[in-house]
Amino acid sequence: MHFSDGQVPAEYRRYIGVKLVVVCLTGGLLAAALVVSISLGAANIPVADVARTLMGWAVSKRFDVIVWNIRLPQALASIVAGAGLAVAGAVMQSILRNPLGSPFTLGISHAAAFGAALSVMVLGGGIMGSSNADAVNVTNPYLTTGVAFVFSLAAAGVIVGVSRLRGSSPEIMILTGVALGALFTAGTMFLQFFADDVQLAAMVFWTFGDTARASWTELGVMAGVTLVTSLYFLANGWNYNAIDAGDETAQGLGVRVDRVRLFGMLLASLLTAVVIAFLGIIGFVGLVVPHMVRRVIGSDHRFLLPGSILAGGLLLLVSDTAARLVLAPHMLPVSVLTAFMGAPVFIYLIIRGQRR
Repeated sequence: MHFSDGQVPAEYRRYIGVKLVVVCLTGGLLAAALVVSISLGAANIPVADVARTLMGWAVSKRFDVIVWNIRLPQALASIVAGAGLAVAGAVMQSILRNPLGSPFTLGISHAAAFGAALSVMVLGGGIMGSSNADAVNVTNPYLTTGVAFVFSLAAAGVIVGVSRLRGSSPEIMILTGVALGALFTAGTMFLQFFADDVQLAAMVFWTFGDTARASWTELGVMAGVTLVTSLYFLANGWNYNAIDAGDETAQGLGVRVDRVRLFGMLLASLLTAVVIAFLGIIGFVGLVVPHMVRRVIGSDHRFLLPGSILAGGLLLLVSDTAARLVLAPHMLPVSVLTAFMGAPVFIYLIIRGQRR
């Protein structure tokens, strides 16, 4: 590409325009899916009534309660959690230069889950119930997310350390992630062994991963952390593009690779820890979404990151809605559907990697 008389070539404008259109369409689909998701459930609400209720035009007191107290928090939690996990996965895949990188496959989700369980059971960071709806009520979100962050950070540190000692090949990172996942799963099982009946039931329900348990307070914490970390990731889009070309090339372009990689892993781990602490383990969103978006609009992080944020929110919102309807009036945890969807994609990526 070259500039002629200071003018941006028409081909480049079209190239950028197509990507912007895809990102805008994804945002439009997300907004439409939000309204439709709120309208569907055990008690169906017409879409027009949902729109009027959201705009503050009271249709009925029953609709107000369903929309504002039940379905809107759950739908927004799905969007925020999906966006956060997807952008964390996209950043990890870039800074580790590993297509299989994601909070789940690298064991960071399991580490965060162990930290949150330790906080709730041992340090008094939450109250446990004996049903899926009130499995764990986090009463001290700062303590719980802080402990979850410490353990997720430890897992990320081990991943980076091993990759420096043995090379950053996908196989080494994934095998290290498998080992870490097994280690922290064993730690969670150790806590469960000493739990009483109510605590054990709560831990089992909590590990399912469900967006229905998020309150407005927890949603606010998740949204704040997701917004701040996403802005940081978007501001470093050019740096991630340079790292994709290789560390030496990035350093030649003036990118402080080690610093970008360190802060990227820190913030991606923090984002994962916050989501896991409040909602439980939701796997494969961070792995699947960046690859889906990359196939449509390419690997340019200026568009891949916002596209992953919107597509992650859309994917988890649609999955959560389907999980709510498939066994209605009972609600299936959304992590079950994401696992059914993500496992085949994970196997496909491994097979494709072996063929290269």
